[in-house]
Amino acid sequence: MGDRRARLTRETRETGIEASIDLDGTGIAKIETGIGFLDHMLGAIALHGRVDLELACEGDLDVDDHHTVEDIALVVGQLVDRALGDRVDIVRFAHAYVPLDEALARVDVDFSGRPSAVVDLGLKREMLGGVACENLTHWFVSFAAAARCALHVDVLRGENDHHRAEAAFKAFALALRSAVAIDPRPAGVPSTKGVL
Repeated sequence: MGDRRARLTRETRETGIEASIDLDGTGIAKIETGIGFLDHMLGAIALHGRVDLELACEGDLDVDDHHTVEDIALVVGQLVDRALGDRVDIVRFAHAYVPLDEALARVDVDFSGRPSAVVDLGLKREMLGGVACENLTHWFVSFAAAARCALHVDVLRGENDHHRAEAAFKAFALALRSAVAIDPRPAGVPSTKGVL
């Protein structure tokens, strides 16, 4: 197995982000986004996805949270894409279910090289902490575009929006962990096309 790490700096008029990932890490997270709830979700991705993730963002939170959430998703997606390289010997497809108290989330992912996202979190509140609920949906869509994967995120039930959102991010973490894993019976690029 080669080095499956990536580092990225992204500077725009709206955000400045420094980030790195190790897909074969142990779940270490050093996250500073300026949005507590987003820090919590990214920390869950690192821990349950068993990836080491460092990310610091200075965003225009005086405007609102949209640019920060979107740009972080794009950076995390690009990090995963770069760390996967040519995607040789990865499992590629994965799914996960995660219950969190009364909430239940399902995530299906295919690191196909073709970006697509269908996300239904079913959130009723306008905000969770400092993040707009619509931007949590947008996080997954932006990640899928940058990581070049097909991603389906569905929260199947749940009364508490915090539980619904957290279950979705944890299910995403488990699906990510499984999909990017090295197949114990490697067969090159897992595609009939021979390329992803």
